[in-house]
Amino acid sequence: MSNAYPSSLQLHIDGEWIDVGDRDVHQVINPATGQAISDLPKANNADLDRALDAAGRAFPLWRDTPVGERAAILHKAADLLRERAPEIGRLMTAEQGKPLAQAIGEVTASATHFDIMAEEAKRCYGRVLVRPKGMNSFVKYQPVGPVAAFSPWNFPVFTPIRKLAPALAAGCSIILKPAEETPASPIEMIRCLIDAGLPSGVAQVIFGDPAQVSSHLIASDVIRKISFTGSVPVGKHLMKLAAEGMKRTTMELGGHAPVLVFDDCDLEKTLDLTAAQKFRNAGQVCVSPTRFYVQSGIYDRFVDEFSKRAAKVAVGDGFADGTEMGPLAIPRRPSAVGAMAEDAKAKGAQVRLGGERQDGNGFFYNPTVLADVPLQADIMNDEPFGPVAVMRPFDTLDEAIEQANRLPLGLAAYAFTENLRTANIVGDAIEAGMVAINNLTVSPGDAPFGGVKESGHGSEDGPDGLKAYMVTKAIHQS
Repeated sequence: MSNAYPSSLQLHIDGEWIDVGDRDVHQVINPATGQAISDLPKANNADLDRALDAAGRAFPLWRDTPVGERAAILHKAADLLRERAPEIGRLMTAEQGKPLAQAIGEVTASATHFDIMAEEAKRCYGRVLVRPKGMNSFVKYQPVGPVAAFSPWNFPVFTPIRKLAPALAAGCSIILKPAEETPASPIEMIRCLIDAGLPSGVAQVIFGDPAQVSSHLIASDVIRKISFTGSVPVGKHLMKLAAEGMKRTTMELGGHAPVLVFDDCDLEKTLDLTAAQKFRNAGQVCVSPTRFYVQSGIYDRFVDEFSKRAAKVAVGDGFADGTEMGPLAIPRRPSAVGAMAEDAKAKGAQVRLGGERQDGNGFFYNPTVLADVPLQADIMNDEPFGPVAVMRPFDTLDEAIEQANRLPLGLAAYAFTENLRTANIVGDAIEAGMVAINNLTVSPGDAPFGGVKESGHGSEDGPDGLKAYMVTKAIHQS
């Protein structure tokens, strides 16, 4: 595979790579330059019908493939993904903007999900129930059927592989629609599966108008499950479509992660961890630490020291040496983030760092720290999904928990304290699907990843993520 970004891209349906032809196209933009770099074919209804037909025909064949054979293909795909990580990472940096080292790291880390799910599928045990002599009852897990999966642009390989790996390990066929903004890297992930021996029709990758594609696929009787990662409004819309056919759903709908910093924490460690993580992927992370609630006794020092660290973050083209933060991924994001920062400033927040986009053709927005942000500011209530940290002081534990839980979102949350009692209370009391205490690790691959409240339902990763693609069946015989 060449390091150069291809001038045109392809769909993959029923074992065939499909060129643009007479299809409508989406222009892929390099966010560091604002320039178009490729044409992406948009699937028409005939393409979608063909993908559905292929997934429907492939499902019973893949379902009946022994789990060891399925696992071997996933392990081989993982090896290929690692081997090709430098080239795929270059594609990702060109289309998404993140620094090259982070892009390569994403691809390498993603490969682990194929390995984890390959082994989890072998351990998906049923159970035998106690019955009188002459009777036998047992429970088993079976693949749910063909899947329609939709993933966003912020992690072009890591997020779709969280859907591909468990679906394929469980024995499901899948139609994957990654984001049109970042198509080349997930295409190459599918190529790894094909080169590893995945049979034709088991996995398709398509692109197109999101509303057209989602409504067409979800309405089909072929599709038995929908998995979506994205915004709350779109997730709710897809759930309504799924309800018409009683389709099972997994919804990971983003968050607005609170960070509770108590005055007994290891302050230097907390600052180093949170300042680095906040600006990873330019803050375009659904679990990014964003709402910093800092105990009053250390608040001023924390804001000052965090701002100093943020000021040292090297911003630039993801291909440039030393770049620690690239551009935002799509054109509208700098203006959207800027509008939220200006709203906060107008309502009384202090801009301690940044608060403006960079001049030029790229979609760059400077690392930003806002202090004393009032609760009525938009950015305290809506996820900025950008390189902005917002800060407020608190006095008591109860106040901190109240602020952490006040939004209708609940994906990830973080707390820093050396007090075991405080840690125990926070872990229990915060309304989030994942809570990290004295660290920022919430997606290790073998643990459930998902949210509560409007952040969605269902889990990805680990045994919970595998069973999301399976149905439970009880069999009673006498």
